[in-house]
Amino acid sequence: MICANFAIVPNVLFGFIINSNQKITMITAKNMFAAMVSAISISITAHAAEVGKAAPDFSAKDAKGAEVSLAALKGKVVVLEWVNHGCPFVVKHYGSNNMQKLQETYTGKGVVWITINSGSKASGSYTDDEKFLKISAEKGSKSSHLIADESGTIGKAYSAKTTPHMFVINKEGVLVYNGAIDSKKTTKAEDIEGAENYVAKALDAVLEGKAVATPMTEPYGCGVKY
Repeated sequence: MICANFAIVPNVLFGFIINSNQKITMITAKNMFAAMVSAISISITAHAAEVGKAAPDFSAKDAKGAEVSLAALKGKVVVLEWVNHGCPFVVKHYGSNNMQKLQETYTGKGVVWITINSGSKASGSYTDDEKFLKISAEKGSKSSHLIADESGTIGKAYSAKTTPHMFVINKEGVLVYNGAIDSKKTTKAEDIEGAENYVAKALDAVLEGKAVATPMTEPYGCGVKY
């Protein structure tokens, strides 16, 4: 939490910022505006991805160079899938062809499926566009778009925690599902059978104009390496 206190004395405008560690920093008028904007931005980001409210907007170029804007996709159901192909939980769903089947089934029904890698270069999990396209082709991905979010901007806006971490956005641009792909938090492909697929159920409900029965679950997988 960040608290700001400001005061005016003759010829000097100054303030104090008290951060979560209770450290006090004095700032001058030159820095005051930036500090206030920073505090506001942190607050907005912390509550940005909330089920039942408008999904955080973003614009980015996909791996093929096409501009992808969430605002421009209103009228379409959208899935956001966070990925890191080196993660064993992702391997579970791609190695078994489970993720590709979901992608193919629902893109065939008009859903826009966006697969995102928010791994940073420093973490070693970053994939540039060329590599992302190559790996995805090898895996047989049926995603509509691949986005290399190296800065982590999109991931942080959604508070994406794991790979995979799944989000479903309805035609009105409202976030209606946030969480795990299914109910079995393991790396074993054999556990896919019999698991409750939360994403499929959310998409079926949205496409039928119904409310999502389970709008939030705890995502499982490898941590997103910002």
